Amino acid sequence: MTSTTGHLLPVVVIETTLGSIEVELDAGAAPITTANFLFRLDSGLYDGGRMHRTVTLENQTSISGKTVDTSVAIEVIQGGADPGKIAEELQPIPLERTSVTGLRHIDGAISMARGGTDTAKEQFFICVGDQPSLDFGGLRNPDGQGFAAFGHVTSGMDVVHAIHQSPQDGQRLDPPIKIRKVFRK
Repeated sequence: MTSTTGHLLPVVVIETTLGSIEVELDAGAAPITTANFLFRLDSGLYDGGRMHRTVTLENQTSISGKTVDTSVAIEVIQGGADPGKIAEELQPIPLERTSVTGLRHIDGAISMARGGTDTAKEQFFICVGDQPSLDFGGLRNPDGQGFAAFGHVTSGMDVVHAIHQSPQDGQRLDPPIKIRKVFRK
């Protein structure tokens, strides 16, 4: 498929033990983030990884010890590489803000997890429902810079929902859902 900017949109499959999630990446709008994800994918870093976190409205009583304002409560699943596979320190990438890319954290959006600005490495998350507080100017992250959305799920939202509703201990999936393989389609 081709984006509105005329760029070819790579399609990847995240194959988990609960099923496959097909994701279209927008390399035209978010070239740095897409290239980072594809580099990690091509190196096999995600193979054998795990979906390890589910954030639901029910399990967000606080962020960093502070009560969560319901206007910034989110619903996402998060995953990444098998920690045992990361042999060397991964370099973080610059944050591609949604104010620049035009992408939004809508239902099925894939985005990079981060702590501070310009700290994303290999962890990613998928939105369950629209999550505007994750966009630039949103208040989910205290710095207001948002997160770097870089594509969206085109098939497999049923798998996303199954992961989201899997057994959990707080926000930690218990047990984690194994990522068998991530590959280009």
